[in-house]
Formats: sequence, structure tokens, C-alpha cells
Amino acid sequence: MLKSLESQLLDNRWVDQDADGMSESELLLYRSNILGSDKRVTNYGGGNTSAKLMETDPLSGEQVEVLWVKGSGGDIGSITMDGFATLYMDKLHALKSLYRGVEYEDEMVGYLPHCTFKLNPRAASIDTPLHAYVPRKHVDHVHADAIIAIAASKNSKDLTQKIFGARIGWLPWKKPGYELGLWLEAFCRDNPDADGVVLESHGLFTWGDTAKECYDQTIDVINVATTWLAEQSANIAAFGGALHESLPPQARREIAARLMPAIRGFVSGNHHMVGHFNDSDPVLTFVNAKNMAPLAALGTSCPDHFLRTKIRPLVLPFDPAQGNIEEVIAGLPEQVETYRTEYAAYYDRCKHEDSPALRDPNAVVYLVPGVGMITFAKDKATARISGEFYVNAINVMRGASAVSEYQGLPEQEAFDIEYWLLEEAKLQRMPKPKSLAGRVALVTGGAGGIGTATAERYLTEGACVVLADIDQAALIATQATLAKRYSKDVVRSVQMDVTQETAVIEAFADASVEFGGIDILVSNAGIASSAPVEETSLDLWNKNMDILSTGYFLVSREAFRLMRVQDMGGSVIFVASKNGLAASPNATAYCTAKASEIHLARCLALEGAEAGIRVNVVNPDAVLRGSKIWEGDWLEQRAGTYGTDKDGLEEMYRQRSLLKRSVFPEDIAEACYFFAADTSSKSTGNIINVDAGNVQAFTR
Repeated sequence: MLKSLESQLLDNRWVDQDADGMSESELLLYRSNILGSDKRVTNYGGGNTSAKLMETDPLSGEQVEVLWVKGSGGDIGSITMDGFATLYMDKLHALKSLYRGVEYEDEMVGYLPHCTFKLNPRAASIDTPLHAYVPRKHVDHVHADAIIAIAASKNSKDLTQKIFGARIGWLPWKKPGYELGLWLEAFCRDNPDADGVVLESHGLFTWGDTAKECYDQTIDVINVATTWLAEQSANIAAFGGALHESLPPQARREIAARLMPAIRGFVSGNHHMVGHFNDSDPVLTFVNAKNMAPLAALGTSCPDHFLRTKIRPLVLPFDPAQGNIEEVIAGLPEQVETYRTEYAAYYDRCKHEDSPALRDPNAVVYLVPGVGMITFAKDKATARISGEFYVNAINVMRGASAVSEYQGLPEQEAFDIEYWLLEEAKLQRMPKPKSLAGRVALVTGGAGGIGTATAERYLTEGACVVLADIDQAALIATQATLAKRYSKDVVRSVQMDVTQETAVIEAFADASVEFGGIDILVSNAGIASSAPVEETSLDLWNKNMDILSTGYFLVSREAFRLMRVQDMGGSVIFVASKNGLAASPNATAYCTAKASEIHLARCLALEGAEAGIRVNVVNPDAVLRGSKIWEGDWLEQRAGTYGTDKDGLEEMYRQRSLLKRSVFPEDIAEACYFFAADTSSKSTGNIINVDAGNVQAFTR
């Protein structure tokens, strides 16, 4: 038990050598980043930090007290110096004379810009008064699981006093805002020796006279709560004990791969959604437990939790012992519709005259006994973070139900947070989604020049990408490069030989688990060979046909199967070749296989139309730079065919074209983007030649 407790306690990550020589504002940044680096302290985007510092007024030249506080929408773990709002403390105090009472507290947010120091463009958050009116120099506000477990217990006030005595106070639930800031000020005035306060169903405030003292205080208070919870719950079965047993890891992924595309189809009515799968130990403990369903129905407690996860999840009736996956999938339409109806009823019960319109009524979190948790959101990062927030909620429910009775927020209070006009204003300020936001693309030959360029083009437009390639080393390098540019969330890779049926099936299943499904297939795996027909062996012929014809069939078939499950349409793009339309000397096997690709695309366009699946072809020619098929014998063979050397081949191709221009991977990627985007939503069965003009390849 001791070892288990030690693993639960937070490390103190303050390093004096790192902090030496830092200015006061730099110490605030340092403190914020190390607090946010551990998600047990606070979840992504949750909590905030502040410091009251003396600064030189740019107009008067006098020293004035300025509040530095995390700005609206920031994350303390990744915040940089420009993420802090700065406000004059004297003006913040002057706002008290304008306050008309709790029913008008939202209007106080509109006054905050008038308190801005040095025209700082960073918007102040709703929590600014909470920090401003605590009469201590440094203030932390965090959402640690151990603290919220106490705050969400039915007798949270008694538990807080029992654990901390007079050191840490307690305040009843109050929506974040100006009034709560005044409550905190009054608490500090009445309890001058307190080190902090627990906010019911919300979180923790702590403070100190220095940045380090404040940080140490926060870590210590959380560890005191963690220790007490661990001691009290040591012999108590989590969530009433296990009802189900987890399936083996691979079996869990197989079930998730079946469920996620089906769910995705139901929840993507207004916009494409992206999925995330979590089968971590805390999740499995919860979804397998006897009390999972009633606890889940109570909803989450902390405002940050249900803003990300909705008020409650949808529990799927999967029985891992029975393996009733077909029954669960067949029942999804009814379950999803029931959830929507209940959510709409919740909205109707709680709405006010000025409430924002009903938002997406679909669940965000799906709990699957024996398997894990699935989350869906508009982008991968949000889907992942929503899952992380529900893990926080699981930890809270576990702690609270072990030492007391867990309680979610009252329904009306939850609604008033979820549909808060200030939250709605924040949503309205969000940037317009990019053209491929929510889309998922699988690109074969993804580690080659055209595949990489196409993947990057999709990523710039907000898509998630699965790179598939037979070359594992190149695949790893390409994924690392793209992940560094666009984030690890949106890039995955899978080693796949397109000629192996099992490998193709498994790759699409992996894509389903990683992102929830597929919207775009770019079939781009390539090979090239050059030989006179009499020197073309059967092995060479078959190799071309296996990769360029059979391989394209196999990946298309799996894409069609997945897209039909989702029932959202889709786009299949073949990267073929000018040689599929125009014969070329000494390339019989290659040209024939490429022609097969093009005709396969025509057939698929016919079959896919009724399901909204578009199939189109991009025909490149002479893409030498960055193309893997030109790295081997093909380059030398083609140079020999045309009586030139390697250096002269690109110039020969350029001069052969009508436009006298070279063709690059990025040019092919642009055509692949056109066929993936909604701008081509009325195009199927088409061919775009990206060859700088070749009369022999004109389609007829």
C-alpha cells in the first residue's frame, strides 16, 4: 500500500537552479508550466495562476500594482509569457463600485478590458476577479482529482475540515464569476491565516507571498488530500467491485474498430467528428464496475469536466463475456436517438429566455464494459482531451464514492454553465474550421514524395492523416517530421504491404481505432519497371499488377466497407499515371497496370455514387524529385530508353511537355486536395492530368 501511495503523490518539480535569476513574471510562468505539466494537478486548459507585481506605468512613470493572470482560453502547462492578461489592480478594485449584484455579475466581464495594463491584447478570463480579490501576491487555482473528489462529496465541507482543519477553508458551490471573487475576498478577510480554500464541486485555491511558497503550498495540499483518500479507501473495492472482466488488449481494439465508425456516422450529421479510444487501467476499472452505470448517470461535477464531456456519457450494453457486438451495433440507432431526445429534454427543462440555441445533442463520451472509453469531438486533440477530462471525472467519482457519496452538480447549475452566455461568446470567437476539419485520410505510399506532399497538404487544411507504407524506416521518419509540424495528435502511421489482404484489413482497423474511421483514401503505393516486352518476366508482370492493380483494389474495398458503415460518403483518389492513358516504350507491365487502376476507378465510381463515395484519378507524369520510384533502376532504365543520362532526363521530360514545366510532388498533392475537398463534391469518375501537358494523355 505504501508503494501505491508513493506513486500517487505529486513530485515537487520546483528546481531552485532553474528559477535562479528569473524576474517575478518569469517565475509566474515557471510556476504555471510546472503545475500544468502534471495532469493530476489540473486538466488541460483548466485552472489558472496569477501574481500581483509592481510595474512602471507607461503614462505616469510611477510604480503601480498589476495583476498578471492566465488569459482566457489558455493552458498553464503550455502557456508562454504572452498568454497572461495584465490589469491595473486599482482599476479592478474600482469595479466594485459598479457592481449591481449577482444577477448582473456577467456584465462585469465587459469592464475588464478597461482595466488593461499596457494595451495587452490578451483577453482576461472570467476567473480574473477570483485572483484579483485574494489579498495575497501569488495565487493558484487548480482542479486536482484528489481535491475535487472531496469537493464533489455529499459532505464535502465536513471532509475538508476533517482533512485540513483550519489550514484550508471551504466555500459552497458558486458559478465562477464576479460574485465568487467577492466571496474569496471575504473568506480571506475572515480567515487571515488560511492557506487556501476548497470550492464545492469545483477545485482548489491556494496562495503565498512568493512564487515558490505558492507552488509548494499547492503541491502539499494536494498530497495531503491524496494521502488521506488513499488511507481511507485502501480496503474498499473501487466503484462497488468488478462486474465484468476486460478483454485482452487486441480484442479491445477489435471491438473499438467495429464500434467507432458506426458511432461516428451517427454523430457527424452537422460536421465530421474525430474519435479517440482510451483503454487505460482507470478507465477499465470504471467501465467494468458494478456501480459504473448509476455513477455515470449522475454526471460530472467540476465545470471544466462537463464543458468538455457533456453532462453525462452514453453507456453501451456490451457484454464482454457474451461478445454481443452485433447486437450492440444493431441497437446503436435507438440508443443514440434516445440520448439525443433526453439531451433535448434537458435543454427544454433548463433553458432561459436568452439561452443560446440547442447545440449538438450527441454524446461525447461512450463507455464500453470490458473494452474502454470512446470519445468524439470536432478534432483529434479535443477528442483526446475530452477523454482525459472524463478520466479526471472517473478519478473524482472513485475517491468520492469511497469516502462518502459522490454528487454531480444539480441539473440547472450544470445547464447554466454549459449554456452560459459568456461560454457561448467564447465559442463564437473560435476561428472558422478549415476545409478538411474533422476529415480522416489514409495515404498509401505515404512515406514517398507524392504521399508525403499529399499528407502535408491535407494536414494544412485540418485533416488527420494515417500514413501507410511498406518502408518502415521512411515511415517513421515521415511521421516524426509531420508530427513536429502539425502535432502528434493528427498523424499516425501503419506499415502495410498493399498486396497483403490481411495487412490492408488491419491497417483500416487501426485507422478506425486511432481516429474513428476514414473519409479520404489516397491510393498512391507505387512501383515502376522498364523492360522490352520480350524481356518482361512473369514475375515482373505480376509484381506490377499485384501492387498497382490488386493493391489498389484491396485498399479501395476496405475503404468502401468502412465508408458504408459510416454512411457519410467519402472520397477515393487514385494516383495513377499519364502512362495509364498514353502508351510508353519498354514499360508494358507498368502501363497496363496503370490503365487497370484507371478503369478500376471508373467501376468504383459507379458503385460508390449511391453511397456518396466519390472516386477520381490524378495522373502525374515525370515527378522525379522526391519520388521513391525514381530512386532505383527505373531512373536509369528510362534514361536509357530515351537515349539520355540521369541528369538530362528531367530536362527531357520538361521539354517534352506542352507547357515546358517540371512537375513536383506538391503539384500532385494539390490535385489530390481538390478531389478530397468539398469544392469537388459533385465530381466522380473524373481524371485530372498533372503532367504539364501531354497530348497523348488527353482524355477522350
